[in-house]
Amino acid sequence: MKASSWMTGIECRRHRALREARLVGAYGVLALLLTLLPMVSHAGAREQAARMHARLAGVPPTEAVLTSMATDIGNGQAVNAAMTAMQNDNFYTVVLKNFAMPWTNRAQTQYAPLNDYVATVIGMVRDDVPFNTLLSADLLYVGASGQGLPAYSNSNNDHYAQLESSGAHLGDKSVLVPATQSSVTGIPAAATAGIMTTRAAAQAFFALGTNRAMFRFTLINHLCKDVTDVMDTSRPPDRIRQDVSRSPGGDSRVFMNNCIGCHSGMDPMAQAFAYYDFVFATDPSTGSIQYTPGKVVGKYFHNNTTFPTGFVTPDDSWTNRWRAGPNSLLGWSAALPGSGAGAKSLGAELGNSDQFAQCQVQKVFTAMCLRPPSNDADRSQVKTMVGTFKSQGYKLKRVFADAAAYCSGT
Repeated sequence: MKASSWMTGIECRRHRALREARLVGAYGVLALLLTLLPMVSHAGAREQAARMHARLAGVPPTEAVLTSMATDIGNGQAVNAAMTAMQNDNFYTVVLKNFAMPWTNRAQTQYAPLNDYVATVIGMVRDDVPFNTLLSADLLYVGASGQGLPAYSNSNNDHYAQLESSGAHLGDKSVLVPATQSSVTGIPAAATAGIMTTRAAAQAFFALGTNRAMFRFTLINHLCKDVTDVMDTSRPPDRIRQDVSRSPGGDSRVFMNNCIGCHSGMDPMAQAFAYYDFVFATDPSTGSIQYTPGKVVGKYFHNNTTFPTGFVTPDDSWTNRWRAGPNSLLGWSAALPGSGAGAKSLGAELGNSDQFAQCQVQKVFTAMCLRPPSNDADRSQVKTMVGTFKSQGYKLKRVFADAAAYCSGT
């Protein structure tokens, strides 16, 4: 045998041996996974309780809590077990804070200090305040007096930053308390619009720009839709503002096939914010929300020479043109007129849509199950949860319990 042939034979046997070793290893791993699979898919009551507590509170349960939750799960009362887990303050101080914080900033990060927007979400969930009022209520949660905190300020976030740094238990009703937003911020009650008129939301979405950001991010965060998801080129363009070119790049087809699809629906609704602004000198962290009833803020006339015959905003009246056409599938409430004046009535329009309820449930499901709804069983569960959410007073805490119970075994 020639040396080259001999070497070739060795190489062939070596490669064959390596392939066989890999196969043996692969089958060994597969056998191990098959052995473990029943343990994962049929986790016992204590394992389910521990998993549920970790997802709802972010920490392991005490032995007493674990035993209580396991007993409930064993008795077919997993929702009760979830309610027990949510008695841990970490559900409010950590899990809910991280859940809501991305809604308060354009970067959609959870890494930011507690603010009035998030504190209000936490309080509403804790107290079972109907969550469909999130975008319209005259409501603000603040730190209770007697905790050595600076007073709520329209020009800084010190009240909430110090409340958080003090290690306060936000699940304690004597620590985080409800107040009317109008009595704290000075905005008239009729002009309050839930979290949309909190200082944190105003700083993020009313600062500079054209106030379309408030509308867009409200859609993203609370209807789970970006404006590009609800494009509809069949709506009339007569309420599109002057700053939108009708011939971008000299081509009117771009406007007719793209721009009109978002702006024809968005601009008539974003008009609800015509009297709001966030004013600051050089540093947004020291700015404050401003409400000027009867006076449209200047940003609504930015770039008014781009298309001079475009719509000139006269007031804060709004119309939902998505009640007709394909976006009627978002499920607008028949009990509401679909038009109004100001942010409060727009918030009620959005918050009472079927899509708002669907969005809240989907977000909670994803947070508790560590995945979006992904199969028929998941989608059926979400549908059931949406029905319960709406029929039982829009209590988001119950949505957390239902989702955690559904996913406790996986």
